[in-house]
Amino acid sequence: MSEKSLENQITGAFGTITSHDAIGRRGARARLLTLLAIIGPGLIVMVGDNDAGGVSTYAQAGQNYGYTLLWTLPLLIPVLIIVQEMVARLGAVTGVGHGRLIRERFGRYWGNLSIFSILFLNFLIIVTEFIGISLSMEYFGVSPLWSVPVAVALLFAVTATGSFRRWERFMMLFVAVNLFVIPLIVVTKPQFHQVVVHAVAPGIRGGATSTAVLLIISIIGTTVAPWQLFFQESNIVDKKITPRWLNYERVDTIIGSIIVVVGASALLAAAAAGLSGHGGTNAFTSALDVAHGLNHYVGHGAGGLFAILLLNASVIGAAAVTLASSYAIGDLSSTHQGLNARFSEARGFYGGFAALLAVAGTVAVIPHAPLGLITLAVQAICGLMLPSTTIIVLLLCNDRAVMGPWVNPKWLNAIAITIVTILVVLSIGLMVSTLFTSVNVIVLLECMAVAAVVGLAIGLPIGLRKMAPPPKFDIDRRDWRTPRLTLLTPLPSSRARRWLMRGQSAYLFTAGTLLVVRIIQISTS
Repeated sequence: MSEKSLENQITGAFGTITSHDAIGRRGARARLLTLLAIIGPGLIVMVGDNDAGGVSTYAQAGQNYGYTLLWTLPLLIPVLIIVQEMVARLGAVTGVGHGRLIRERFGRYWGNLSIFSILFLNFLIIVTEFIGISLSMEYFGVSPLWSVPVAVALLFAVTATGSFRRWERFMMLFVAVNLFVIPLIVVTKPQFHQVVVHAVAPGIRGGATSTAVLLIISIIGTTVAPWQLFFQESNIVDKKITPRWLNYERVDTIIGSIIVVVGASALLAAAAAGLSGHGGTNAFTSALDVAHGLNHYVGHGAGGLFAILLLNASVIGAAAVTLASSYAIGDLSSTHQGLNARFSEARGFYGGFAALLAVAGTVAVIPHAPLGLITLAVQAICGLMLPSTTIIVLLLCNDRAVMGPWVNPKWLNAIAITIVTILVVLSIGLMVSTLFTSVNVIVLLECMAVAAVVGLAIGLPIGLRKMAPPPKFDIDRRDWRTPRLTLLTPLPSSRARRWLMRGQSAYLFTAGTLLVVRIIQISTS
């Protein structure tokens, strides 16, 4: 097969199709085979979201609060679908990475700020993933001095194969390991009635204390991590998915959203069934202690199953977050290298990947390294960046020069703006409470919620009324792609957009300064 024909193929873990194939997919079998070829970016980014930090958070919620926080998880499904669908659409229509798209449409300042910020945040996240790897293997008696270097080598070997298909197959293998949650549920025996009741009925064991509210914010805050935006858009570009196959990618994203929430709910329920009766709302200490606790109180291999799930989550998270960083480095240098490139052809792409793994792994095994401080910084920076990253995604999806007939319709903007507003309120609450531990989180959230509701009630109808309908084109919408970004007219200037971007810049500067001050205070105390 010629090199040109290979360039026009979408080759996934479970099949291959031509990226510009105009043949309609009729019949259940044909559509299933097409979905199997497309599936990957949405599923992997969602499962990668249940990383070491996610597993620890769900276990903490189950151990400290029993089943009572289960209701927070089903609420995440529409949030995940709406935000990541916009990112998927950006990747399929524009054919460029998230960082490069921001640079071209918002200027080098915002592009470079977003890329360098995501690289710094991703580095800290990768450190936490290696912490998860070391804790899980420590349960089996393996020293971090062995487990972390081996994990670094294996993660690089999996990624640097020079084949997108091989990489995706490895990732699907890790995704399948999540099925170990089934035997964990079997041995811990959660009360089905309690799971159903608390999945739909909001409540908090011990009442709505600041600690409980912060944990809820942490659960929701893991929903749309900034790295996910960079990963899915660039991964779709790397896989050569075009608008013609966007509906299948939407299904991929929906499947991933459901799987990640079901898996998170199962981990929370298992921790609740096995441990919540043996301590109060401050019982959680670490994921390793959860594994030991399950082994002590439940037995039947429950601790080992939890440790395997923690290890697998950490590996998937490290692989996805590091690849998102490599994509961001490519956006910064305007290169178009991806997983199909051999190491000799993409030394910068794979070199950045290897360097991030090596440095993060080294930090994770340094004796007396400030791992608690790193975890705190990850939470705060995610909260700091989330408002800006989600707002920029929304603005890009309404950029007519970039998206053409694929711009957001009014109904989607109404839902997306509401979701983005909620995420902004929660992320600001998480960041402020992290920086200022004496703040009353409940009062803070109540004040911000009132302001958000008033703002949405006044601003949303006005903004939607001013929106023009999506433009019409003579060609099939599925064949429309973004023209070369350098040939597009600049974003039209408006007072509202200028004030929005200035506000974001002031917020990032102020919050970033406060974060640095807080970290210095903690490290010197």
